[in-house]
Amino acid sequence: MLFGSIEAGGTKFVCAIGDENFNIKDSIHIPTTTPEETLGKCVEYFKQFDDIKAIGIASFGPIELRLDNPKYGYITDTPKPHWSNTNFLGTMKKYFDIPMYWTTDVNGSAYGEYITSIKNHKPIHSLVYYTIGTGVGAGIVDNGHFLGHVGHPEAGHVRLKRAEGDKAFKGICPYHGDCLEGLASGPTFNARTGKNGKDVPLSDPSWDYVAYYVAQASIQATLFIRPERIIFGGGVVSEAFLDMVRTHFKAMFNDYLDVGDLKEYIQMPKVEHNGSATVGNFSLALKQYYKENIVKI
Repeated sequence: MLFGSIEAGGTKFVCAIGDENFNIKDSIHIPTTTPEETLGKCVEYFKQFDDIKAIGIASFGPIELRLDNPKYGYITDTPKPHWSNTNFLGTMKKYFDIPMYWTTDVNGSAYGEYITSIKNHKPIHSLVYYTIGTGVGAGIVDNGHFLGHVGHPEAGHVRLKRAEGDKAFKGICPYHGDCLEGLASGPTFNARTGKNGKDVPLSDPSWDYVAYYVAQASIQATLFIRPERIIFGGGVVSEAFLDMVRTHFKAMFNDYLDVGDLKEYIQMPKVEHNGSATVGNFSLALKQYYKENIVKI
């Protein structure tokens, strides 16, 4: 059986085809431009394959997840230009009459890490997955279920204690200014230094500020959710950066709770090349396929 995956990000869409063992058979990257152009290219891609059983879609947001809401399947009031009130799921359903699982991009990544831990015979029963990239978001999986009923978590918009030396920076979030996303997402490097993050050396104070804020988010997740793992993906994240986060976490948390080895507790994704969402989408597509095709006795 073949399954489809769409990881819809603010910069690019990753569309892929995989099998029931979640192995990628084919994939393509599509730049995120307008809904008409980008979704049109997604439709063209999947039309190449005759036997797709279901598609998992993990999208940037905010998105509407409530099944009883008229805007279920929509990207709602997003700061991404042109994409507010886009009927994403409805557009795909117009061309493909197959089961589709609809969730956030970070939920897809979180589920991919959850499924991978099971496949590796080292199951993680509860985890928080943060993406630190163009934006900041988090997906939370607890015993195979996502947290969030009336909506998905918006952990990228929590408020934080400002770092000394960074208080003059107003933040870039159009809604809150200096929330987590406004202080620690990828574009904050350009706002602070005039350079992209990849061109800013780790010795620059900007990296320490970002690590300080990400460590605070890790502490909040620890205290509210008590996960087994906190996983960080996205373009800002590297092992060297996470070492800085762990240092700030240890200093601020002061061993209040036992979280084990910080290198294990705060870690990078196990799925390589930021492919967690693709694996998660294949698995969620399979889950939706069986849900809609189960034989009722």
